[in-house]
Amino acid sequence: MADGDGVRSVHRALDLLERFDDEHPSWTLAALTTASGLPKTTVLRLVTTLEQRGLVAAIGPGKYAIGPGFLRWSRLSSATMEIPPAVRAAMGRLAADTGETANLYIRVGRTRVCLAQALGTLSIRHSIAVGSSMPLWSGAASKVLLTDPPVLSVDPSVIEEIALEAPRPPGFAKRLRGAAADAAARGFAISHGERELGASGVAAPIRRPDGRVVAAIAIGGPTTRFSDDRLPAYINAVRRCAATINTTNWSGFSAT
Repeated sequence: MADGDGVRSVHRALDLLERFDDEHPSWTLAALTTASGLPKTTVLRLVTTLEQRGLVAAIGPGKYAIGPGFLRWSRLSSATMEIPPAVRAAMGRLAADTGETANLYIRVGRTRVCLAQALGTLSIRHSIAVGSSMPLWSGAASKVLLTDPPVLSVDPSVIEEIALEAPRPPGFAKRLRGAAADAAARGFAISHGERELGASGVAAPIRRPDGRVVAAIAIGGPTTRFSDDRLPAYINAVRRCAATINTTNWSGFSAT
């Protein structure tokens, strides 16, 4: 097998694994083939290899879920990706100041993953499970993560690839690039109902001293509370939290 074929197979296998998420904890071979767009024989070969390594497990005839092989890596990840107490404290203050749930996200490939959360104090709140993976084509946190300099300049094709995955009309890549550029210029981003109708968010970047965006701190809640009269205070609170986290010298986990 040529090096190029080997790398392509690795990417295809990882793409299949990324399709397992909270909304799709299991897949049939037929559904996975349709969703991936790969030939059935290729999907079968990749799934068989992943099963042999314990990364997927058969849970029924032709049906698969994430396998026990990930448990070891999960323990290692939990140990090495511990969020510093100072960062958690800043998130707690943000949630208390705004009443909205605060989330910390990093970019992982073409997705954003929630690393940590501080629940809001209001009885009606919007929250997601820590560890959840979401697409980068929607949400305030996504726009902020896409402001990382290499994404905007060195590797602009990333936005094009992300836009292709969005259920949006042709030309969405231009809009997404414009939203990222706007977030970079303003130092924050706002979203209303982009991923989920009735949910809004405000996010700001967490940066390393060299300017790399390593994470996004965001608050989210019902759109009715993210009104024009409340947004300025929300924006200030999120940016203040980002500035506080930056002073901790936390270097994040996503940028190299």
